[in-house]
Amino acid sequence: MGLSSDGRNGPKTNRNSKQSRGAKKSSRGGKRVPSGLPVRRAAVDVLFRIFRHGEPLDRALEDVLSQDAVASMEHRDRALVRLLVTTALRRRGQIDDVLKNFLAKPLPKRSGAVGEILLIAITQILFLKTPPHAAINIAVEQCRMDRRGQHLAKLANAVLRRVSEGGEEILARQNSARLNSPDWIWDKWSAAFGEDTAQKIADAHQSHPALDVSVKSDPERWATLLDGIILPSGSVRLQPKGRIEDLPGFDEGDWWVQDVAATLPVKMLGDVRGLRIADLCSAPGGKTALLASLGGDVVSVDSSASRLARVVENLDRLKLKAEIVEADILQWEPGETFDVVLLDAPCSATGTIRRHPDIPFIKNPKDSEELAQLQREMLVRGGQLVKPGGRLVFCTCSLDEVEGEQHLDFVSREMLDFEIEAVDGAGLGWPQEWTQSGGYLRTLPHFLVHEQPGLSGMDGFFAVKFLKKASEAS
Repeated sequence: MGLSSDGRNGPKTNRNSKQSRGAKKSSRGGKRVPSGLPVRRAAVDVLFRIFRHGEPLDRALEDVLSQDAVASMEHRDRALVRLLVTTALRRRGQIDDVLKNFLAKPLPKRSGAVGEILLIAITQILFLKTPPHAAINIAVEQCRMDRRGQHLAKLANAVLRRVSEGGEEILARQNSARLNSPDWIWDKWSAAFGEDTAQKIADAHQSHPALDVSVKSDPERWATLLDGIILPSGSVRLQPKGRIEDLPGFDEGDWWVQDVAATLPVKMLGDVRGLRIADLCSAPGGKTALLASLGGDVVSVDSSASRLARVVENLDRLKLKAEIVEADILQWEPGETFDVVLLDAPCSATGTIRRHPDIPFIKNPKDSEELAQLQREMLVRGGQLVKPGGRLVFCTCSLDEVEGEQHLDFVSREMLDFEIEAVDGAGLGWPQEWTQSGGYLRTLPHFLVHEQPGLSGMDGFFAVKFLKKASEAS
């Protein structure tokens, strides 16, 4: 691809980084720079952290936007930073394909952040329809201000001008979905679901997702108030406009953000009123909140103190209660067993690329196999915490079968006191395609098609419900 070079040659990413500071004057004699520069520099900094250091998108955004120089940035500018970055990530393959037509060879190792600067500029020109001269001028100025990339400013100028003249023609003949899916991910999808479905999954990843919220009650009312639609699970879906915190009902704690697919492992349990439930690996707490809102007596367990703090914060806003436990679930000894254990296990998260387009760039093909081993260990421990006659729900937001369907064989071999309890999707009013003949749940990102494309799609999820056989003594 050739956009990124050796990370040692790029901008520093600490709080005092010159690359991150949104100065209003360049270092070249005090010349004033374009007004849009701070936003573009922030976007480049975020991409740099993702590509060179493997930093997750949300953390990179939080780190960059909390720096002194941009902390006071207006909401619309902060939103533009996110839009620039997420669009660049979603369209990275297409941009690389365009760029190779105008770059005779990859950028040299000593190129600073020029690769990321070009990526943001081409995103503006080809996908966000920014006037080319504005995008090019800012990009060239960024190159000149990058001490490791300033010698490439003239090259960047020439390349971007050629992109602005011929890029649209190249886009028109691309298979965009295929180009934007790295080979290792595409090969896994094709093997598991077939080429046609792989294409549909990849198509879904090119669109920015809608906002799904779980409501405590009366979804019809909230669909009206939020100008949204009701989904088959009872979630409300809307197209976000402005700050989420400014929407009706947020401050009052009447709803919380949660992709519809993430609600299904809870909904497949049916009536949970009065049940003692352990929600394992619970942060950031969406499932804990849903279980509590439905009347469950919930113990929310996670190994991360900072992530559990977010759970507590969310529960406080929602006026919901749960017992909070910081523990490694493989070592946790609660001194009791539970009616229900819900295990949303750590996974590669490839089912959430719609919302997290950085995943193809911070994950690798080996992650799924390594995580699957941890998931099996957690399955065994979770099963030990279920009382006879109770239920164990296992789920992951991965599209990889090794983190989903292949665990069914493991349970049948190694956890002989458990059997699958088939999900009654029809009884729950769910679309038939959500549940498989084996009795488990499998959603894919292109499901939930709506006449408005912006209201289509959902996360890819695997979930299965096991019943623990009652002991003979009972």
